[in-house]
Amino acid sequence: MNEFIVIELADNQQIKVEKGTALIEVARKIATSLGKKAIAGNFNGLPVSINDLLMESGKLEIISIDSNEGLSAIRQTAARVFIHAIQRVFGDANLGVGNQTENGFYYDFHSNYRISKENFNVIEEEMKKIISEDIPIVAKLLSRQEAIQLFESYNQSYKVELINEYKQDMVSVYRQGQFVDIFEGPHLPSTGWLKAYKLLEVSGVYWKGEDTNDVLQRVYGIAFRNNKELNEHLKRIEEAKKRDHRNLGKQLELFMFSNEAPGMPFYLPKGQIIRQALEDYSREVQRKSGYNEVRTPSMMNQKLWEESGHWNHYHENMYFSEVDKTNFALKPMNCPGHMLIFKDKLYSYRDLPVRIAEFGQVHRHEFSGALNGLLRVRTFCQDDAHIFIREDQMVEEIRNVFRLVDEVYQTFGFSYKVELSTRPEKSLGNDAFWNDSEAALIQVLDSLGIDYVLNEGDGAFYGPKIDFHIEDALHRSHQCATIQLDYQMPEKFNLSYINENNEKVRPVVIHRAIFGSIDRFLGILIEHYAGAFPTWLAPTQVKILPVARAHEEYANALKELLLSHNIRVEIDYRNEKLGYRIREAQLEKLPYVLVVGNQEVNENIVNVRKYGEKTSVIVNVEDFISKVCDEIKFKQL
Repeated sequence: MNEFIVIELADNQQIKVEKGTALIEVARKIATSLGKKAIAGNFNGLPVSINDLLMESGKLEIISIDSNEGLSAIRQTAARVFIHAIQRVFGDANLGVGNQTENGFYYDFHSNYRISKENFNVIEEEMKKIISEDIPIVAKLLSRQEAIQLFESYNQSYKVELINEYKQDMVSVYRQGQFVDIFEGPHLPSTGWLKAYKLLEVSGVYWKGEDTNDVLQRVYGIAFRNNKELNEHLKRIEEAKKRDHRNLGKQLELFMFSNEAPGMPFYLPKGQIIRQALEDYSREVQRKSGYNEVRTPSMMNQKLWEESGHWNHYHENMYFSEVDKTNFALKPMNCPGHMLIFKDKLYSYRDLPVRIAEFGQVHRHEFSGALNGLLRVRTFCQDDAHIFIREDQMVEEIRNVFRLVDEVYQTFGFSYKVELSTRPEKSLGNDAFWNDSEAALIQVLDSLGIDYVLNEGDGAFYGPKIDFHIEDALHRSHQCATIQLDYQMPEKFNLSYINENNEKVRPVVIHRAIFGSIDRFLGILIEHYAGAFPTWLAPTQVKILPVARAHEEYANALKELLLSHNIRVEIDYRNEKLGYRIREAQLEKLPYVLVVGNQEVNENIVNVRKYGEKTSVIVNVEDFISKVCDEIKFKQL
């Protein structure tokens, strides 16, 4: 007599199947379409393949290739099809580690053959053969000793080293034909499921990221569900190259770098105009929201950083100097200086909240290989603020910061997603403080109806945080704004205010940044706008092109009139053909180019060409000035 088991699905639906039914048959029983898309599953919390037999009742989650887990499986499998191809083509590959990335995968390996992009076509052809063979992919649990013996037989010393470091007794081994790897997590049922992939880059990395270890080769690739998604991503890559802020920064003369100060940007006049405009805007919205701006020293006593807790958690990223036999450090952040400012004055409970803001230049050591234009530097300006509050003000003040962040990001045209990060493994303070802090942030997010992602264990060492991830024109995500709740620093610096009972009480501190790093935010903006800034941010807002020398007097008068309305304007006096000068102005991505000739002089008008538009229009001078002034005043995009 047949024995049946009960399978509970993710939607709490239950189905009865014969004991020993394969997962794939369960998927087909639920829906024919699901049977075609199912690639793996989780049964009673454990990963299972589509061919595994279900021998007991339990809860089943079926993973479809259309799901996020399915896309992860595609990319994990692509990494292993790639390294399988490397072994077939070059034979001697000693495998390091491979994993998925945001849009694809990478794999680290050692080979006596130096791989270059010229080899990618050969490797991709071998990947294609492996896929056409439709090799079944099987995961199996081995004991630690069995796994060590297996990888020793394949001369895979890096894998043996990893297994020896494992804490668990069992090792999950992934096999496709003669190829074996260590791997946990969903994978495709066979290599034939892999449809769309491409190799992109090759670089060198240290084994385990330590510079005393072997140098391995790392190859990056991308992988998607189908060629349509792959080609769309390749187009985005090409567009990203055109928007690269490092190239545009040079082309538009915004900033430069020098070997005399690696990782430290030099702002050229045009770049400084944009940077100043960002600061001015931030000052404007902060002033309206009750912030007072301060400035703190760039270098302070090492003891201060020990007192704040940054020494134990951050000293490897700090720069130090000795003055009068005393150790000092360049500040990596502004927090301790603001604590000292608050401590210098006696506050009543009626004075709180106290909002202190600073455009503080900070220094943090980054490895040279990690530096990336303005996006990753060694010195940058933080639009930092610290808000000292009573506990009963916590929720409302965080709500106020939320509104401020939303206003600023809307001004630049950014949408954003929110992430809540909780207590990390290395942290300060007791459980009660952390529980209260995390509960307060959750209360704010829930009260505002904000959808958020929970990022467990990624909070600051002194408190939980809310991070904002903005999305640029190419749908890339950038973490910028942050709201961090802190009970620890007020304790460490012995901060207090006088409550209504004339008692000393600890304030709570909210750490807050909106741009995060002004330098990084500018790099993001350059790429977001492709260098074509909205009028209020553009270094040169209007360029005037006199057709001939006879029109220069009118051009000069027009320039003075625009300057009187605080419009940034230049005149191109060069003795070049008009068409050439128009094309040059277009390359500068200027918001407006004005051509002035006989008609414009005689009728007091301007011929206006707006960036991105193919035709020009004739406009009255006063009307043009009014339009530009409105774009600047209202920060129109």
